[in-house]
Amino acid sequence: MRVLVVLCLATLLTALVPAAGAQSACSPEGCGLPASAIQAHRWPNVRPLPIDEEILNELEYRQIEGAFTLFSAPEGEAAQQFIEGYTFVSVQETSGDWVRIGENQWVQAEILSEPIRPSRFAGALLPRPEALPYTVAWTLTHLRGSKTPGGPEAGDNPFRYRYTRVYIYDTVEIDGYSWYQIGESQWVHQFKLAKLLPVARPAEVDTEKWISIDLYEQVAIAYEGELPVFATLISSGLNEWATNEGVFHIYARFSHTRMSGSYNEPDFYYLQDVPWTMYFDDQIGLHGAYWHDGFGYRRSHGCVNLTVTDAHWLFNWASSEYDYAQGDYIGPAVYVYSSGIYD
Repeated sequence: MRVLVVLCLATLLTALVPAAGAQSACSPEGCGLPASAIQAHRWPNVRPLPIDEEILNELEYRQIEGAFTLFSAPEGEAAQQFIEGYTFVSVQETSGDWVRIGENQWVQAEILSEPIRPSRFAGALLPRPEALPYTVAWTLTHLRGSKTPGGPEAGDNPFRYRYTRVYIYDTVEIDGYSWYQIGESQWVHQFKLAKLLPVARPAEVDTEKWISIDLYEQVAIAYEGELPVFATLISSGLNEWATNEGVFHIYARFSHTRMSGSYNEPDFYYLQDVPWTMYFDDQIGLHGAYWHDGFGYRRSHGCVNLTVTDAHWLFNWASSEYDYAQGDYIGPAVYVYSSGIYD
């Protein structure tokens, strides 16, 4: 089961992992695959998307903390007041101590943060299923595996950076939770991995290209027919704004769009130029999120957050599903489900 994480990720995960004294479920002969089997398939045979610096840095994004005022021009009249919220804008023009963030929309430069650096994580193109002998997963934290299931991290085990792609070679259950083998004498608690789990095509899916969204694993997979071709980490809705389950269709697409909601509420947000957005469930969409690097955990108001790189790839990949000449504006089906119960 995955834990809801917004802040203090490392502390929370540490607290949730069984104590170092937990008993191993291994037999006296040990458990897990031997080194010879692991060496034969050491790394997942997938191809990560290349990072396109031009796409990633297409716009200059800044954050505004606190309430702010929009002006019609530098030193001009106040046009609109905004309350404190989760606010990110894109810089269009600079004039002295003023910055234009939209048509006839200026703010004082001093209220803007330093430029935001979008996440450099990218999903992966998948080979045919037979080329992946074990389940593929991403690490969700920096970690060193434990020597045995249920044990403490071992200082002499290899260090794995967050977002590392790994194979799961074996699974052991301890106290109701899974421990996964990701290397020789390397075991990690299930909270530290997100698994890529392709699903059978639902009967309701009526498009050749379609996308599955696993809310439990926080993983999206793109399919062509029955074949999974791409997979990546996402961030879906928090409990208060859960992403709805079901089968939908992408019905509107925008290369960049503004998103805002909960005005005059504590969770007010105002996001300019959200990239590569594809709406599929009313105002819920798949889109790039330049403002965070917390992929693999729920954290949105219901939308499915992707990195800018991943959102751009999906946006282009989905294009061929439309037949504009025939007036067909219905895009790929989106199947939202949960492979487990969130803890």
